Amino acid sequence: MKIFVTGASGQLGYDVLNEALKRKFRAIGSDISFPKALPVNAPAANCEIDPSFVQLDITDRDAVMSAVSDLKPEVIIHCAAWTAVDDAEDEDNWARVYDINVKGTQNLANAAKAVDAKMIYLSTDYVFDGQDERPWQPDDKNYAPLSYYGKTKLEGELAVFETLEKCFIIRTSWVFGLNGKNFIKTMVDIGRKHDEVRVVNDQIGTPTYTYDLARLLVDMAETDKYGYYHAANEGEYISWYDYTCEIYRQAGIHTKVIPVSTEEYGLSVAARPYNSRLDRSKLIRAGFTPLPDWKNAVERYLREAKL
Repeated sequence: MKIFVTGASGQLGYDVLNEALKRKFRAIGSDISFPKALPVNAPAANCEIDPSFVQLDITDRDAVMSAVSDLKPEVIIHCAAWTAVDDAEDEDNWARVYDINVKGTQNLANAAKAVDAKMIYLSTDYVFDGQDERPWQPDDKNYAPLSYYGKTKLEGELAVFETLEKCFIIRTSWVFGLNGKNFIKTMVDIGRKHDEVRVVNDQIGTPTYTYDLARLLVDMAETDKYGYYHAANEGEYISWYDYTCEIYRQAGIHTKVIPVSTEEYGLSVAARPYNSRLDRSKLIRAGFTPLPDWKNAVERYLREAKL
């Protein structure tokens, strides 16, 4: 099976490409620039630059069509996105955010259709309004995103769903991985420099380790069980405050964690959903192996990241 992965320099794309290569699939990653680090399972780098990576700007329609037509992948796993949520609220960035999250996604969906490839699109809990307390179901359609980032990711979902029959739309939340910045790295760094830290306790969800999510995405690529899914690590729904307390417990950090409301915290530019509970049970019903418990994921991540 030949798999084409966008956003391969990012947290998730890096792990997806690595997982596919580990399973001996013909996997090719892409990003707007070459990565600083190649996947650990990439072929020996003694031919060209690296046979598992191509440089591609997904907002360039002709370049996308040309690359996909040349490679003829059986599956496109689309991890590339503008993910800087607060920066996306700046009107000066709106055109670029839209180009990446909507037009770039449409370009890839069109290219997938042209070569009859499956497409796996990574979306977010931010497509919902974050109200109430019930977990969001994969097939819920009452979106009403609160942020420009959420609006563009929703439009990306619709571009894929309306263009392709052979598609998976995977919403996830609170992502962390080795190849990039994330909440755990930030909080560990803060905790080792300060005696106390204020953390929001009224936004509820579950973390997602990119290493675990990558395994699921490659599992999906081998099937035709298309549709909408929610994927995050298993375990109880928690607040960012609860999450921080567990990170510090496992890391042996004794910084005092003070719970505050989103209003009291007051530092975010973009509105965050209060309810990021994603119901993951459809994964089991479809025969996929769910992601491990989030506490286990944090433990493995801290060890791998040497934090």
